[in-house]
Amino acid sequence: MNADGVGGAASNLDLAIRLADTAAPIANAYFRTPLDIEAKADASPVTIADKEIEIALRAVLQEAAPDHGIFGEEFGAERLDAEFVWVIDPIDGTRSFSIGKPLFGTLIGLLHHGEPVLGIIDNPAIGERWIGLKGKPTTFNGQAVSTRPCPDITQAWMTATTPHMFLGNNLNAFDNLKTKVRHTIYGCDCNAYGFLANGYLDLVCEADLKPYDYIALIPVIEGAGGIITDWQGKPLDLNSDGRTVAAGDAKTHAAALAALTG
Repeated sequence: MNADGVGGAASNLDLAIRLADTAAPIANAYFRTPLDIEAKADASPVTIADKEIEIALRAVLQEAAPDHGIFGEEFGAERLDAEFVWVIDPIDGTRSFSIGKPLFGTLIGLLHHGEPVLGIIDNPAIGERWIGLKGKPTTFNGQAVSTRPCPDITQAWMTATTPHMFLGNNLNAFDNLKTKVRHTIYGCDCNAYGFLANGYLDLVCEADLKPYDYIALIPVIEGAGGIITDWQGKPLDLNSDGRTVAAGDAKTHAAALAALTG
């Protein structure tokens, strides 16, 4: 594949969409069916759907881009020194998926020399897909979207996947941020970042994430006019510590960082 666009993102867009289209019918075939739910070493759940999706996506990549690297949640990393590296979460929100809650999604991210240049959030249960391409506006089901202004954090609506992801000092920091915002809502998983891109909410704050949880989100948020960093305000990459904060408005983002680190 010839690199074109910003960081070769455009040349890989068709492949990214193919990956999302491959994952969706597998997820939907298992959704709201009886499932055996296994516990991984870190106690997080995994189902046959997670595994089958990642196997299928790896097969597509092996055929279409054998020189590209892959970092997947279920089957690890290979060729991380490649020019292009795909970062995949076959089902983000396995807990939601397992109980029949339609707020889960497949995350497909692409790094070019370590920089996130393409991301897809795909929710096959409700037919919603966000595509972020570096240097281009983010789209939601084909239409360009943008975050909303929120210059005062006291007016912000914030989400996190669960309050249980915050422990120790992280919990203290999150609790401090929570006192600053207008409302805090839990349980949207990756969809929260799509809702942020659409301008429906203002902040997403999380901890204990892995690269496959956040790499795909970066081009989606940034292409909609938002900001996503770690809690120190640094850009996210494969080596980030898993604490993330995304905002639709720069002033809200700055205020959130101050609350988290103050």
